[in-house]
Amino acid sequence: MFPRRPVALMALLMISSSLQAAPAPAITDETKIPPYTLPDPLVCADGTPVREVATWRSKRRPELLELFAANEYGRTPAGRPAGMHWQVTSLDRAALGGKATRKEITIWFSENEKPDSPRMHLLIYQPNGVSAPPPVFLGLNFFGNHTVHSDPAIALARPFTFYEVDRYRPAAPGTPANSEQRGVHASKWQIEAVIARGYATATAWCNDLCRDHVDGLKDPAGVAALFSTGGAEERAADAWGAMGIWAWGLSRALDYLESDRELDAKRVAVHGFSRLGKAADWAAAQDERFAMLISNESGCGGAALSKRLYGETVAIINGKFPHWFAKSFRTYNDNEAALPMDQHQLLALIAPRPLYVASADGDQWSDPRGEFLGAKGAEPVYGLFGKKGLGVSEMPALDTSVGETIGYHNRTGKHDMTGYDWARYLDFADRHLNRPTP
Repeated sequence: MFPRRPVALMALLMISSSLQAAPAPAITDETKIPPYTLPDPLVCADGTPVREVATWRSKRRPELLELFAANEYGRTPAGRPAGMHWQVTSLDRAALGGKATRKEITIWFSENEKPDSPRMHLLIYQPNGVSAPPPVFLGLNFFGNHTVHSDPAIALARPFTFYEVDRYRPAAPGTPANSEQRGVHASKWQIEAVIARGYATATAWCNDLCRDHVDGLKDPAGVAALFSTGGAEERAADAWGAMGIWAWGLSRALDYLESDRELDAKRVAVHGFSRLGKAADWAAAQDERFAMLISNESGCGGAALSKRLYGETVAIINGKFPHWFAKSFRTYNDNEAALPMDQHQLLALIAPRPLYVASADGDQWSDPRGEFLGAKGAEPVYGLFGKKGLGVSEMPALDTSVGETIGYHNRTGKHDMTGYDWARYLDFADRHLNRPTP
């Protein structure tokens, strides 16, 4: 999607030095936030103000995509890879007690179907008895499709063992997948509630695309190998990492949905929680086929403003997860003031499509206020399209949803995706995705 460009020598030197320096301590006290200035989403690099949608589309939007690709997420290969194809591997028209149809689809990213070929396993539940193809909620999951629901017919993901905080290491050869993990994240998906409201849900395991491990980019069965990306340290400075690959995978899932006449691919809400919320943000920013974005506690590198330095910072996230972002993002370790863009501009790239950002009061690491300000900062671009945004100047009270084309709430509780969150997302979707595509 973006041409490769050389990185300045000074940036390379800053990257090298940043790898050796310990990050500054996290700030969790609002009174200690240093002054910062946000770049204007409606002022072009040459100082030209954006007053018309045509200028936004032809000039400012491409500028912002380039800034995020070159400085944060890395460059995304253009379009579908040659030889990409898929096969429906299971189909049950009477799933969930007859309320839904369950489909499992294997999507290969090349003509090769060998066991170590890059591929993704997509799980879909769609409501039965609907009069038209339903809209779809699409998101990646953390631990395998079998963890999003206790349905025993869902194929088990390839075996891994969980270690450290939340990274993966391959299990020993012959280790069976842990069937006891079935449905352990069902509360984060609320599949029955989604089905009952007339929506389909689709998901794939992020590790099918890129293992969430410092060596995940070296996985011969991952997408990085397909594009000869190189390891976390060996790749080019502006090459993508896991975050970019996960976002790319969401677009490839949408490619399949466009082929399925039982689903309305023009009404797909892409969503994500935590690190997978960051991936959903980048996917929706690049791929305007997604009709809506739901960003759930995506924090640093997601909806939260980087320049606030609150909670998780650029240096902290790059140090802990060096495989997530482009190496060029390390240029801004403890140097966020030098960022030529910030996350409100990423969210502005969703305009005029509906956007919902959600936080949790007990998740200060993700910076709820920074996420609110990120959504607030996207409002001018929505206004350019004649769309109303949050409609408030200050953060709303806890457990209160606000906004029109941009929605926001700050939920009581910790880092999670809950039934309360889903109820708000479904209400938001009812307002914006309730009309079938002609």
